[in-house]
Amino acid sequence: MRDKPYHLLVIGAGPAGLVAARGAAALGATVALIERNLLGGDCLNYGCIPSKTLIRSARLYAEMRNAANYGVVAPGEIRMDFAAAMDRMRRIRTRIGRVDSAQRLVAEGIALFSGAARFVARDAVEVNGIRLRFKKALIATGSRSMLPNIPGLHEAGYLTNETVFDLTVLPRSMLVIGGGPLGCELAQAFARFGTRTVIAHDEPLFLPKEERDAAQMVSDALARDGVEIHLNSQAVKVHVQGGKKRVELLNDGDVARIEVDEILTGIGRVPAVEGLGLEAAGVAYDRTTGIQVDDFLRTSNRRIYAAGDVCLEHQFTDSADASARIVLQNALFLGRKRLSALTIPWCTYTDPEIAHVGIYVRQARERDIPVKTFTVPMHDVDRAITDGEEEGFVKIHVREGSDTILGATIVARHAGEMINGISVAMVAGIGLRTLARVIHAYPTQAEAIKKAADAYTRTRLSPLLAWLLRKWLNR
Repeated sequence: MRDKPYHLLVIGAGPAGLVAARGAAALGATVALIERNLLGGDCLNYGCIPSKTLIRSARLYAEMRNAANYGVVAPGEIRMDFAAAMDRMRRIRTRIGRVDSAQRLVAEGIALFSGAARFVARDAVEVNGIRLRFKKALIATGSRSMLPNIPGLHEAGYLTNETVFDLTVLPRSMLVIGGGPLGCELAQAFARFGTRTVIAHDEPLFLPKEERDAAQMVSDALARDGVEIHLNSQAVKVHVQGGKKRVELLNDGDVARIEVDEILTGIGRVPAVEGLGLEAAGVAYDRTTGIQVDDFLRTSNRRIYAAGDVCLEHQFTDSADASARIVLQNALFLGRKRLSALTIPWCTYTDPEIAHVGIYVRQARERDIPVKTFTVPMHDVDRAITDGEEEGFVKIHVREGSDTILGATIVARHAGEMINGISVAMVAGIGLRTLARVIHAYPTQAEAIKKAADAYTRTRLSPLLAWLLRKWLNR
């Protein structure tokens, strides 16, 4: 047992916890890292890594079936080997996970503890009967799957993002409950694999936080891939009959009955705050929204900070990473870094992808910010045409009367890669006028961003300036 308090004690070895623990240790701080489950957290084990690996396999399979559209004759019968795809996913997960192995963390000077941490005082936690004191602490316990309250669901059995990647046999049929990012991504992937896939969402359109035209494109893409869509629908009852799961879906008083082999719940995630003894530490929290923090990510106990899914509205790996870096500066070095100063992009990895950064038009209107939007359809971009990936658009919002970028939405095959250029511009204070002068490699799909910037430049040509130019050219 260590007599002295740790400079930083971190609970949770997901993206936020690992970034903070490693950063602090590299700077010479004494660090304790506690994890009750698997190193790497949800992103590595149940989220980003396994899901994107399967999405890649599903995309390739779909492209092989559509080879004729590209003038290619597929060699013989194209079959899906689901077990091989899952084996590939596990190999990749293991390979990436080596970076966060216990051996590496200990070698970096981090005291690693396996078990459930519980606060026993405002400056101490207990894990496996060992009391650990700290000068500063970070709670980075992440989130867990939100389970819908549906009669009979528990008895019938269901999958979550934490268990769906344990499958070894491709389900013949599946109901996905929830039309958020996770639900849409996995519904499309399993439909492409050949599973008869049904998705039920209790709102009028998928991805309710995204712009309506973007969400509609994803809905259309799911339908083309064979997903049976039930919007404004709630699963109200589940029972098992003849080895099948029979589900009743309620839509405006009408009941539809479907029969599937598996049910995947994808209605969202809730902060993991249970069992931490937060009351003993004087840390205020809400079971729905998570640990309450200020703009510096401090909790109601000024010794303790929080980062990642356990306290943030946007539950993304990149925001968890960024928030951990804020804590590192503010907790150990009297920094004053603010969460509100971050520019955080995110992406839903359907096909096409939806990526966004900054504010939406509706948010600008709520804040009385005048905006002007420049939109370029992907079917006007040469590389998108040659790739046969014309669905989507680049939409950039600027403050009216200026070239200041307030936000952007991209719908495209590679939207997640394309949004990064706009994020850089926003952080660096680069406006659309400057982006119009940036030479983009040709042909690339990111040229759509330059086309939007060129559209802005053309608006700067006032009638007076146009008249003066004509006079000059005709002199």
